[in-house]
Amino acid sequence: MDSVDQHTSQAAHEAMSGPMAVDPHMTMTPLRPANAADSSRAAALVQQIRVALDRYRDVRAAEADGYRQFLPNVKQPVYHFTNRRWALAEVFRFDPAKPTSLLYRQEADGRFVLEGVMYSAPARTSQDELDRRVPLSVTRWHEHVNWCLPKWGQADRWREVRDGKPVFGPKSPIATADACDAVGGRFYPRLFGWMVHVMAFESDDPKVIWSAGHDRMHS
Repeated sequence: MDSVDQHTSQAAHEAMSGPMAVDPHMTMTPLRPANAADSSRAAALVQQIRVALDRYRDVRAAEADGYRQFLPNVKQPVYHFTNRRWALAEVFRFDPAKPTSLLYRQEADGRFVLEGVMYSAPARTSQDELDRRVPLSVTRWHEHVNWCLPKWGQADRWREVRDGKPVFGPKSPIATADACDAVGGRFYPRLFGWMVHVMAFESDDPKVIWSAGHDRMHS
């Protein structure tokens, strides 16, 4: 992986550390009106996740099945263990038993504790299809958008700051192609596609399960 891509992935992982409601680099699906059918469907999904993935409470079982720790050398509140095969498969289907990533908290003694899962979907996926996968009245999918990145081979430019703010990445005020061109960057209208977190193992409280993991994922 190109070093710029590594920086991009790490920056995306950290992008949700701050408020997201008015973030020019983050798009979230509108929250649909709550209804009993969606609440039941969401509860059934959580139960399905718990039954199908309980064996991954042992991180060694996850690794044996192809899940690999993302950015293992970067200290994080929650670590993503990603399965590239299932990430590619989610382009075509949604299988609660085969999420793109498993989400673990690491204890002081080094043990990994399973807290949730992350599902992904292509950027072209309609909101109705996202809703069929995970109810939009219960949680919100998110997408990273309007990023200005250093050009290929210029990973050292990630450290650039102007007026006290980063020039590149999710903390940059640059959110248009013209502004990105002006600093010699490469502009991406979107990165990675849609994502949603389900903290099915962290709590029995729906508010925690469907918080999208934003409060703890990158605090």
